[in-house]
Amino acid sequence: MVLAVLGAGLALAWLLAWRRRRRLAWGMAGVTAVLFLLVACGPLPCWLLRNLQRPYAAGAEPAWTNRNAIVLLGAGTELRRGGAPEPALLAYGRIVKAAELYHDCKSAGRQCLLLVSGGDSQRHRVAEATVYARVLRNLGIPPQDLELESHSRNTWQNAQFSRPLLQAWAPQRVVLVTSGVHLRRSLLYFAHFGIHPVPVAADHLSATLSRWPLAWNLALCDLALHEYVGIARYYEYNAMGWNAPPLPPLPGAP
Repeated sequence: MVLAVLGAGLALAWLLAWRRRRRLAWGMAGVTAVLFLLVACGPLPCWLLRNLQRPYAAGAEPAWTNRNAIVLLGAGTELRRGGAPEPALLAYGRIVKAAELYHDCKSAGRQCLLLVSGGDSQRHRVAEATVYARVLRNLGIPPQDLELESHSRNTWQNAQFSRPLLQAWAPQRVVLVTSGVHLRRSLLYFAHFGIHPVPVAADHLSATLSRWPLAWNLALCDLALHEYVGIARYYEYNAMGWNAPPLPPLPGAP
């Protein structure tokens, strides 16, 4: 997304130069260069990430009730050499955090279901939920406490398809585990389907302020913009009547 905007700026500058609008061409080239430096040297992604992640930076653990559900959102899979899928790099923090919360809940003597939500969005022929479940079982999560939602292909469907599974389990408390940068949009979508979970950030991303352009900052800016676009699209679709009707809160869950 960021590279597309920068490329469009350079293309427009070239077009203006070709049309002999040299002053405008230099102005557009200058704006594009400044935007590139704001992104690649860190100021813009730092600001975008801070606004997305700051509300969830405290890292407080949830207070467990008698019956709890932990919802783990997928972050993709990668293919190993030989074709076997494994969790993507960003997914491991989420998986470990969900396992930690589960063991904390069980050590308190409470009931706990770990719902893993994620289908085969990358067409690796295995759902994210299935791949993550293998890792979770190795982390000591018994199969009877694992529920797999393996049809969703995006965050909206994570919320939509998790609703009936949570309704059947009837938890008193729902905990949502995902990356800090992803929580704001996820909570918005889950609330639309009547799910108001306790948010837990599995990780926090930080851009690097640098004198020299860094590809890391470009990637993080792209990731943050993806979240803002998803939030804006939600409100646009609501205004246009394109979203599914909102659902009432889950019975028994705060």
